[in-house]
Amino acid sequence: MLEETIVRTRQLQARMKENGIEIAVFTDESSIAYLAGFWGYLGIEFGRPTMLVVRPDEEPVVVTPLMETEMVAAMTWVKDVRSWEDMGQRSWAQVLKEIVGDNTQRIWIERETIPAIVRNFFDDQCKGTELLNISPTLGQMRMIKSPLEIEIMKKAGQIAGSMMSAAHNSLEVGAQEYQSALDVINAGTKTAAGFLTDKGWERFVSPMVHNLQIMQSGADTSMVHRRSSVRKLEKGDPVYFCFCNMIQFKQYKLGFDRMFHIKEISDAAAHVQQAAIDAQQAAIHAIKPGVLAEDIAAVANEVYQERGYETGYRTGRSIGVAYLEAPELKAGDKTILQPGMTFAVDGGISVDGAYGGRIGDSIVVTETGFEYITEYPRQLLVT
Repeated sequence: MLEETIVRTRQLQARMKENGIEIAVFTDESSIAYLAGFWGYLGIEFGRPTMLVVRPDEEPVVVTPLMETEMVAAMTWVKDVRSWEDMGQRSWAQVLKEIVGDNTQRIWIERETIPAIVRNFFDDQCKGTELLNISPTLGQMRMIKSPLEIEIMKKAGQIAGSMMSAAHNSLEVGAQEYQSALDVINAGTKTAAGFLTDKGWERFVSPMVHNLQIMQSGADTSMVHRRSSVRKLEKGDPVYFCFCNMIQFKQYKLGFDRMFHIKEISDAAAHVQQAAIDAQQAAIHAIKPGVLAEDIAAVANEVYQERGYETGYRTGRSIGVAYLEAPELKAGDKTILQPGMTFAVDGGISVDGAYGGRIGDSIVVTETGFEYITEYPRQLLVT
């Protein structure tokens, strides 16, 4: 893994040199993981920024809190790890200013994701310095996944499959939603643990599946992102599981959704769910190299319209070390699909106050079409 992050950083430095990019400051956790191979610290939400500073002709520099230095140094290949302290003369701002220097005319930052406190530093301490956006340069690299990345994402797909199976098996009349969430977490964690060792870099990778389970049942399935509660399941209930904020392995994220129905399904619920399935499947089977991203969304939208539905959802999003990467499968995105791109592709309909139809899978674009990363039956699912 670390060997590949070194190669990525060298490729980035070459692109920086070609494009006259003198210095880039990365602050997004996914970017730092992609280039330097570490994550897992208590970060910006605690007021503690970690940064990766890259110049085209010098070795990169990591800036991280003192309390994280030992772990970061053990996880990353970057040799120059500089610590900062919460109090005293070695604040993160002081350390960063020393690295950036006083006469830097232009600095490239991750404009859309830079934390406010770091942006304030540049605005206050680097007056007259032009702040440009490094995100498109790195984003172009992240669009196409390497064989190693795809291998990791396929393991994440196996973790996802065990989670969905546990979700399915947990459903019974009288069970509470949160109990299903616990079963999901346990199943995914056990599967992930089976892919890991306690040696070298892998000893820092936690198998734990976490984050609040996105799950709704009954009429609340129209709400899309409600979290699991203490509600008791009833006969005839639709039950929706979304794992999009839970499935990750070695920082690679997937999208994965299924809708179940307990004991029976009404004609109306079956109609909306089948429409979602058919729209998703039409979109997925239209995926191949050379097709525009927006054309995949158009294929799904045709199905919705034929069935009498409208949707405001995008059909899919690129996935990788971040939950959302570029491109997206939606109107206006004219990116040409290429082999190695990975997407979460969704079918989704909401009937407010009644029910919803949902399904989602992750795929990789191949030379001839696509391959599923996630696997679970793509049909009406009645327990």
